[in-house]
Amino acid sequence: MTRTTTAAVLHRVGEEMRLEELDVAAPQGREVLLAYRYAGLCRSDLHVTDGTIAGRLPMVLGHEGSAIVEAVGPLVTRVEPGDHVVCSFIPSCGTCRWCASGRQVLCDAGAATMRGHLPGESWPLSGSGGRVGAMCQLGTFSQYGVVHEGSVVRIESHIPLDVAALVGCGVPTGWGSAVNAAAVHPGEVVVVLGAGGIGMNAVQGARAAGAREVVVVEPVEFKRDAAHLFGASVSVADAAAARELVMNLTVGAGADKVIITTSTNTPEISAAAVDLVAKGGTVVITAMAAFTEPALVLPTPMITMLSKTIRGTAYGDCSPTRDIPALLALHQEKKLLLDELITRRYRLEQVNEGYRDLEAGELLRGLVEIA
Repeated sequence: MTRTTTAAVLHRVGEEMRLEELDVAAPQGREVLLAYRYAGLCRSDLHVTDGTIAGRLPMVLGHEGSAIVEAVGPLVTRVEPGDHVVCSFIPSCGTCRWCASGRQVLCDAGAATMRGHLPGESWPLSGSGGRVGAMCQLGTFSQYGVVHEGSVVRIESHIPLDVAALVGCGVPTGWGSAVNAAAVHPGEVVVVLGAGGIGMNAVQGARAAGAREVVVVEPVEFKRDAAHLFGASVSVADAAAARELVMNLTVGAGADKVIITTSTNTPEISAAAVDLVAKGGTVVITAMAAFTEPALVLPTPMITMLSKTIRGTAYGDCSPTRDIPALLALHQEKKLLLDELITRRYRLEQVNEGYRDLEAGELLRGLVEIA
């Protein structure tokens, strides 16, 4: 049975999303019909609107969200109607070599994540012009959506769905950038470049892992101030100030770990990070850049002679089915701040306003209330 949904659709790069009524097909096979409740405003959606991330358009944007299961296809085993779920922007099939080895972040099912369709080239959404895709096989800026069961993680029904939405992308990406990718150890000095929704969680992760000092570099004053609530030792406006501070803290050695969580990555930011990190230290690149633009232009001796490591990470090297429940458990035990990340709430029809606020540097995380 087909139903309709109101959704925020992007038709062309450079434009804003438009609210439209779409048809939603009934779930087939391993598909799940979701009633979305909350969706986070993540910068990756802006990267689609400006063309940094290429996707097949038209597309319903939104890839961070929480929902209630309305119906399931006949082959679904992970969830059932009435379950509360968090949407994972990287699916986990559970059977490919990456999932089987505990690296769900690299699941083969994620290869089609920006093509708009679900596994098997299923297109559940359609409008007056034909097929409509869904960002990251989710499209959370919508009242309803159909996703593959590998894209949802069931959570306990007592967990508030507003904060639960945040652990679909930004929280594990930042937390895991520090805990997993950077592998922060007790007593280390860590620098986080960029203190938005992902950077704040890198700060939380570094502090939880036992960092002695967490230095935040962020040009926006309100974010610098907020960083201390999440565990920053000190916050500064630029990399030059951070370098002087870090060299004083480490008697000239440099930071043990530097994590790049800026809105976009550039050669200048990468060079500053490599300069900040000590011999034998690690730079983790979490921030995105256009696929056609170089983000690393460095003299080789800086890396080889000083044994510095540069590595990238998606989703903070987290595994959705393991880490989404674990992070929510930390929040329930008051060991992880989530409510404090939500700067402002919006209705679905205000989604473009929310992204304008994000671009203006006014948000840590904006939250869209779908219903």
